[in-house]
Amino acid sequence: MSILAIHPGAYYHIETLEAPRYAHYFDRLVRPEDLPGEDLAEHAVVFIPCRTPADRLAPHVDQLRAYLDQGGTIVAIGETALEVFLPGITFMPQPTNWWWWLTPGADLGVRIASPDHSLFGRLGERDLTWHLHGWFDPPDGSQVLAINGDGKPIFYVDEVTTPGRMIITSLDPCFHHGSHFMPATTRFLDGFLSWMREELDGAPRK
Repeated sequence: MSILAIHPGAYYHIETLEAPRYAHYFDRLVRPEDLPGEDLAEHAVVFIPCRTPADRLAPHVDQLRAYLDQGGTIVAIGETALEVFLPGITFMPQPTNWWWWLTPGADLGVRIASPDHSLFGRLGERDLTWHLHGWFDPPDGSQVLAINGDGKPIFYVDEVTTPGRMIITSLDPCFHHGSHFMPATTRFLDGFLSWMREELDGAPRK
């Protein structure tokens, strides 16, 4: 099948979705306003990058829900007010410590919660660690992939809210990669996008 990415058009979206490093992971790019012209069922994955304005996706709630109800997969990442346009999302913001690593011996507290998940053959805890904006209260039955220092989920897979699958995180790698700030975010995208292409694009669920 294929991977469709929502393209809101900010400079960091352009760098993530169009530049040579990652462009080959996406088969089609579409502005949020042009979603009604797309048959989402043609795509194995719909990718929603971080900091996509939620008000640009809110008019398409029914279309996104129909895609999930047909068994589709949505990957949606941080700072996007996901609860506005996706079902079953409960997000709790937290204060962001932007400069925690300046303290000797500091530990942001991010931990992998499901080390046997196939994603973590490509990513380690250091690749998920830059800063935090908040955490989720996932529906019962979701698989939590990573947690913050208080044990709260920051990354999870929800296959219970709909017949489809939502892969949800509060991490915001596209913004920082596209801003050329925080190397961990580039490492995250290197591992995550290759996993998304190989494991989600038409592959059986595990």
